[in-house]
Formats: sequence, C-alpha cells, structure tokens
Amino acid sequence: MMAAAAPTVHGSAVLAGARAVLIRGPAGAGKSRLVLALLNAAETGLLRFARLVGDDRVHLEPSHDHLLVRPATTLGGLIEVRGVGIRRLDHEAVAVVGLVVDLAASDAERLPTAPETVVRGIRLPRLAVAEGTDPLPAVLALLRLPGADQVAH
Repeated sequence: MMAAAAPTVHGSAVLAGARAVLIRGPAGAGKSRLVLALLNAAETGLLRFARLVGDDRVHLEPSHDHLLVRPATTLGGLIEVRGVGIRRLDHEAVAVVGLVVDLAASDAERLPTAPETVVRGIRLPRLAVAEGTDPLPAVLALLRLPGADQVAH
C-alpha cells in the first residue's frame, strides 16, 4: 500500500540539469513564465537540460536529507501559458530540489548575505527576486556555477 501523498503547495518546478528549481510566489508573479523561460533556455543551449516537473501546485516531501518535488496528480504535464491557455508538456514524475526561487519577494536584496531557506526541514539555496525584476538571468547564473549540477545539502 502506497503512503498518501503530501498536500500540495502553490508553486512550480522545473528540472534544470540534475536538480529542480522550485519556484514560489503569489498568483501572477511569473512562476509559469519562468518555467517556460528555463525550458526555452535548454532548447537554445543556455542550459544542458530542462524539463517541467509541475506547474501551479506541487507536492514537496523530505527524503534522506533532500527535498523531493512531484507534480500535483491532476496537473502532471500541464502548464498555463498566459494568453494561450493550458498546454501539455513532457514532465518528470519526481525530482530533487536544489534551488528555491521566490518571486516578488519583499526581502530581495541586491547582494544577499545568507541566500538560504528551509523547506520542510531541508536547507536549500534561495534566490529572492524583487517584484518587477526578470529572474531568468540570476537563475541561469546560479545554475551555471561550478558544482551546480550537484544536489544541494
């Protein structure tokens, strides 16, 4: 018998290389837009690999000092493209989170001193992005750092 899935949280996730980027933020902050931008970055060669994990609602579960992310059961493979509608994409069933991106974050700083957060008891690197700021350049910069393909602890 399988254990019940953890409750969903409002957020999106994309597997970028070996680890997932968990994207959080209020409605309309650009979570789906950032997922699509990361998928496009892989298509154009700016990233080696990217695939949708989940859009809008995801399950988060701590496991062996890692945070796992899964799409909400009814939303697997679906993403909202603003102005176009809901589209179906290939997606990952589960991924290990390696970076948390908080969009429209009130605590965003130009030079953060402690860019980490704790999600479900797991400490992870965090990028806080101010409202109105394009998150893609900073996310790409973090994903290209040496060792970025290693899972964060």
